[in-house]
Amino acid sequence: MDLQTLFTFETFQQVCGPYGYGGDLQDVVEREFARIKGITYLDHAAATLHPECLVRDYALDISSIVYGNPHSHSPSSRLTHDTVERIRYRVLQHFNANPEEYSVIFTSGCTAALKLVAESFPWRPQTESEAGSRFCYLTDSHTSVVGIRGVTSARGVVAMPVSPQEVENRAKEEPQGDDVICLTPHLFCYPAQSNFSGRKYPLSHVEGIQARRLYPACDHHGRWFVLLDAASHVSCSPLNLQDCPADFIPISFYKIFGFPTGLGALIVRNDAAGILKKTYFGGGTAAAYLSGEDYYVHSASISDRFEDGTVSFLDIVALNHGFEALYKITGGMHNIQQHTFGLARYTYMLLSSLCHGNGQPVARIYTEGQFESPSTQGAILNFNLMDSYGQIIGYSQVDRMASLYNIHVRTGCFCNTGACQSFLGITNQHMRRNLQAGHVCGDSIDLVDGQPTGSVRVSFGYMSTFEDCQKFLNFVAECFVEKPVRVDQVRLEQLKTTTAASQGSNGDLPTKITNEEIHRVEEKKPIDASLKRFGDRDSKSRVEAYTLTSIYIYPIKSCGAYEVHDWPVGPQGLLYDRGWMVVNGNGVCLSQKRETRLCLIRPQVHLPSNKLLLQASEMDTISVPLDNNTQTHTSFQVCQSKVCGDRVETVDCGDEAASWLSDFLGQPCRLIRQSPYFTREMKKRPSSASTSTSLSLANEAQYLMINHASVELIQKQMSTRFEHRMCY
Repeated sequence: MDLQTLFTFETFQQVCGPYGYGGDLQDVVEREFARIKGITYLDHAAATLHPECLVRDYALDISSIVYGNPHSHSPSSRLTHDTVERIRYRVLQHFNANPEEYSVIFTSGCTAALKLVAESFPWRPQTESEAGSRFCYLTDSHTSVVGIRGVTSARGVVAMPVSPQEVENRAKEEPQGDDVICLTPHLFCYPAQSNFSGRKYPLSHVEGIQARRLYPACDHHGRWFVLLDAASHVSCSPLNLQDCPADFIPISFYKIFGFPTGLGALIVRNDAAGILKKTYFGGGTAAAYLSGEDYYVHSASISDRFEDGTVSFLDIVALNHGFEALYKITGGMHNIQQHTFGLARYTYMLLSSLCHGNGQPVARIYTEGQFESPSTQGAILNFNLMDSYGQIIGYSQVDRMASLYNIHVRTGCFCNTGACQSFLGITNQHMRRNLQAGHVCGDSIDLVDGQPTGSVRVSFGYMSTFEDCQKFLNFVAECFVEKPVRVDQVRLEQLKTTTAASQGSNGDLPTKITNEEIHRVEEKKPIDASLKRFGDRDSKSRVEAYTLTSIYIYPIKSCGAYEVHDWPVGPQGLLYDRGWMVVNGNGVCLSQKRETRLCLIRPQVHLPSNKLLLQASEMDTISVPLDNNTQTHTSFQVCQSKVCGDRVETVDCGDEAASWLSDFLGQPCRLIRQSPYFTREMKKRPSSASTSTSLSLANEAQYLMINHASVELIQKQMSTRFEHRMCY
């Protein structure tokens, strides 16, 4: 097969499987990434690109809505607080993490999240009588992980670099289990994906270390915590925290969305957060403190406790638009993983098969495998080019030439000295010698005594195309291959026969893509609500009787009332009462305090047709089903929201209802209802109650009883106030 045939899309499809997201990817690129026309951008591992719809929708959001400081209590501040909390849930949902088990602490980036753990971890120094804590990290780690060593060294804690081979080769056959005698805390850090080579490390290492089966945990008593550096992994791959319950997961959002920059998070297990001990405390972190005495009590909220000062709330608002754009364009991380891996695999196959006219290979590729599966390899290709004599061509020369062709790559050691040394064969002595020769991290000195000091990295993002691969490979063939260009057909055929897994991911659950969201596929049975008639009472009750004159239900929270004469009662009170609510574009609940026109919407429950009717003046009546079984409505998406400070799991009611509400209220809105699989209990209940009471989307109780005297008093006061104003 000749070179031109290999560089065709037909060949790509034959060997690399899934491409794109079901539509014309080129149309998406032209519409959302017009600014990269004429540019071949292959540095997504450093920073991916944001789509135009993200910044456009974000600009519209912050230019039309007032967001105040979330530490205040004004309407704009409460809106900000609720929006930030809603986005925390969105982050956890993206990683399939239960809010009861994990919290999101916003930081300025992944490095800041790592620094937070380093400075707050309860390190125990080594003494004559105690071995002390161990800080262990994989040698294939980013500088920001290795930098934790600076903190541990100052505190007398031993730092142990561990090679990837040692973790399993020196493991025990059986887990060592919890150490009830020694509770010394240790920390093991490793990357879910190498930012140097794209190698994906087993997510099962998390539980292997925690159970003290894998090295080095198996050789050291105490309690082992795992920090999973997910910054590189989550840019193009799904991460399921139900399958790998790491204690600390630092991320940077620009790696996923391209915007905003300068915003990251530490996702922390709630039971692990309790061991972290901060010394500095900033605004918003204290429940109480004294300025004249050394007295301080931290906030009960994990997020509040570690977010010093005001969070970057406008940047956090942008995350919601990032998620919306990502799922709208791609359908989810599983699709992104398949698409980007196919591009990386194709580029690897051809680059590793290219030869000079004399038969010498063109590239030396730094990888542990052969790009067999997206579960073991990410969308990163690291290499050095060689001349026809087998000598390394300096990465700076490749970088400069690529720039002339408007091809954007990354060169150097990529802030991962351990992997760089391992793949390039650079000893510690060589590193010191290179420094003496004037080479420092990030400079353009690519060869010292003919030996490379770094390499070239190309990486793909969800908007990368086959044309990007094609232009890059043509560039290499044109500029760095001695003619005639040859192809190692034997190697190429071997790579073709290597089966690339087209499904599955590193620790990924079976998933289904519904309405631009990914949800876990679980078999759950809806709650069987045994109904009884309202008004039934114990005939032996001695409580004074009252006359019930009217019954109103509010199917949609904060919207108009619906009067009924008799009505079924379910486990959450009056059936369908406050079963739905309206949320804004960021998923925050709307009330009449923020949107007075909600009172003009008149919902009606029509039991015979099993429909909820939405009615308003000058609007066509539409309906949504009363049935609350998400398994029968696969177009609906599960989401998280808040009611009266409580987290609630809800189900989106579809685009028709969203469009109707948005048109009537004049802002982006959606209709959601409480998930049938979620139970929310009443916080305050009578001391005599023997069982808990579950709530719908009501604020505090199942029922609100109002007597006529109270209503008449309010009407009288309003009338008096109106008359008083008229006098002026």
